[in-house]
Amino acid sequence: MNMPAFKTDAATAVATPAAASVAAPVVTMTPNRPPRAEKYVKMAKEAAVRVVPPLIVLVLLMVFWELVCRRAGSTLPPPSKVFKDTKELIFDPFFDRGGIDKGLFWHLSASLQRVALGYSLAAIVGVALGTLVGQSVWAMRGLDPLFQVLRTIPPLAWLPLALAAFRDGQPSAIFVIFITSIWPIIINTAVGIRNIPQDYRNVAAVVQLNPLEFFGKIMIPAAAPYIFTGLRIGIGLSWLAIIAAEMLIGGVGIGFFIWDAWNSSHISEIILALFYVGIIGFVLDRLIAGLGKIVTRGTSAG
Repeated sequence: MNMPAFKTDAATAVATPAAASVAAPVVTMTPNRPPRAEKYVKMAKEAAVRVVPPLIVLVLLMVFWELVCRRAGSTLPPPSKVFKDTKELIFDPFFDRGGIDKGLFWHLSASLQRVALGYSLAAIVGVALGTLVGQSVWAMRGLDPLFQVLRTIPPLAWLPLALAAFRDGQPSAIFVIFITSIWPIIINTAVGIRNIPQDYRNVAAVVQLNPLEFFGKIMIPAAAPYIFTGLRIGIGLSWLAIIAAEMLIGGVGIGFFIWDAWNSSHISEIILALFYVGIIGFVLDRLIAGLGKIVTRGTSAG
């Protein structure tokens, strides 16, 4: 029996042992990453761009202030004299000799506690009222004109009324913080609720979300950038209000410290206190802005 012959060509031929022993070249793909030193240099440059210009401006302002206020007849002390007069307050902010004779840490701590309480109440009530006004046409028509009138009243104008109602300085100061900071929270929350895209509402209707689920899953996430804008404005107003209120109610607090320094003609202490007030106000704003970026995943203004 004859077996059929099969033809083979070079393309289908079996590789010889010598050919099989030749391995194909292996190409290794490595990510193009900059060296660690270059990474640190880049970070340092970015930090320098942010830090150096403000430092230059600050140094120039300090030099100008020193030159202007060192002249005879100047009513304000130069930076060198401010530092000399307030060294104890700067290097020992924790002393407590009883009464109101305390270091700046205790005055700032008392003010921050009042702000934390009043601002927290304003945030809770403000978001709730803003949601009501933004979601209900009847609530907007009834409450929005009232809010627009009340928000124009200066913070200190509320203090006598609060003292008459509470008969104590502590709750009166907290009320002033609350009534001052609540308006931007209400207004911005209402704007954010009204600007929720109709597509979101349609999806909520399709999946049949109940009002509580709609509030938590649609309203708050969609309006969060607006809400945090109002919260940032509110924290700034809270810090402003407490300084003014403490000048009148007395006790421990940075506002009263400034007023007491004025009555004692300690101008250097006033300047130091104002420096701390500005730094803390900036930090509070950055904290709310950072929290807003985390909650809104970077969509709120930083």
